[in-house]
Amino acid sequence: MEDLDLRGLKCPLPALMARRRLASLKPGETVWVLASDPLSVVDIPHMCGEEGHVVIEQKSTPDHHGFLIRRGP
Repeated sequence: MEDLDLRGLKCPLPALMARRRLASLKPGETVWVLASDPLSVVDIPHMCGEEGHVVIEQKSTPDHHGFLIRRGP
């Protein structure tokens, strides 16, 4: 598992780049997505729901948000 560091990017880039990375994974594989954009807490889970991926864990720190995502089928 690796981190996809999208800190510093503004909406909609974090969700779009996370979608692209997830598309390159095999079903069931996971990735940590790190994003500093405040809208990522809405955009990334929404994108996962639309694409069939699962947000396993979501964490927030003062400078970024982290999402552990498992690629769907």
